[in-house]
Amino acid sequence: MDLLENKISVEFSKRFGSSGVIVKAPGRVNLIGEHTDYNQGFVLPGSIGKYIAVKIKPNSIDKCRVYSLDYNSEVQFYPNEISNLFPHWAKYIAGVVIEMMKDGYQVQPFDAVFTGDIPLGAGLSSSAALESAFALAINHIFDFKIERRDLALIGQRAENIHAGVQCGIMDQFASLLGEDRTLLKVDCRSLEYERIPFHPDNTMIVLADTLVKHSLASSEYNIRRQQCNAGLQEIQKIDSKISSLRDASIDLIEAIKLKVDSKVYDRCKYVVEEITRTTQACEALKVDDYVTFGKRMYETHYGLSELYEVCCKELDLLVETATTVTGVYGARMMGGGFGGCTINLVSKDNTESFIESVGEKFKLRFGQLPKFYLVEISKGAHVVE
Repeated sequence: MDLLENKISVEFSKRFGSSGVIVKAPGRVNLIGEHTDYNQGFVLPGSIGKYIAVKIKPNSIDKCRVYSLDYNSEVQFYPNEISNLFPHWAKYIAGVVIEMMKDGYQVQPFDAVFTGDIPLGAGLSSSAALESAFALAINHIFDFKIERRDLALIGQRAENIHAGVQCGIMDQFASLLGEDRTLLKVDCRSLEYERIPFHPDNTMIVLADTLVKHSLASSEYNIRRQQCNAGLQEIQKIDSKISSLRDASIDLIEAIKLKVDSKVYDRCKYVVEEITRTTQACEALKVDDYVTFGKRMYETHYGLSELYEVCCKELDLLVETATTVTGVYGARMMGGGFGGCTINLVSKDNTESFIESVGEKFKLRFGQLPKFYLVEISKGAHVVE
């Protein structure tokens, strides 16, 4: 029994008795494929070895009782109930219950305690892990036999509808369908996926967190979507069969260059190149070519910084410094942009020097050290036997 499992078991015994089932669901990283999801392209996430852990059992009263160790707070609710008065974390859980019931599954009251070791605010999708842990746990204790793909869709709806976050499907897919040393190439149009091997035995994934989040993030995200749609509409005047930027070629992007605003052109060029780049990166991984994969990561960062313009000076400095450190295969900003983390593929022998060099340059420029996390591609959501 690991630390998370022990913590929830002790608290669960105090509150609800000793019996119960433990389920764990991980956070995720996305290696490549950024801002492609809403353009029906490809993403390449992987589940990581940091988890939300829940201990759960059915109860004999009429309400669900859920206690969060991290927030030191308990919420009680009827299975079909959700309220704006709930703390934010409880909306994800109650939302999962409601969305299961919408699909015809009769969720009965249960008791649960949960905790986690996924760093909050680092872009590792702790919210999707929370949804996935409870979706899998409820599915298990009531023997609903819901497929994991459908559990992911339930989690996404819970977040969209009840938590008010308009996320795509990538985070829940990675948490519920992830496997050790394997990435998921997810087709955001069909929701089909391919497992891509990832076993760089002498390499680490290092996240460098800027610890900043600029207020532009949400408004600029909406603007980027509008710009992509504006480009798509112009492309459709040339070829009405094109339904998304996923289907567009670079030749089509060049054909609209003089017909659209330069920013619209840049956005569309980035998306089309990134969709192609993600496929190329997957082919490199299939033959264990991490040098080529790293080059694709750098290209993605350049595109996000120069063409999509969702970067910031903190992220750019981290990646610029990474290019000067021996043993770094690739680096790029990860996530929506305007702050958050870079993801770096670094030789194990050079990990310490990477952290030291990057941290020193960052502190010299911005007056504080970034926070570093070492992560591995690990087991997806599972019941602890």
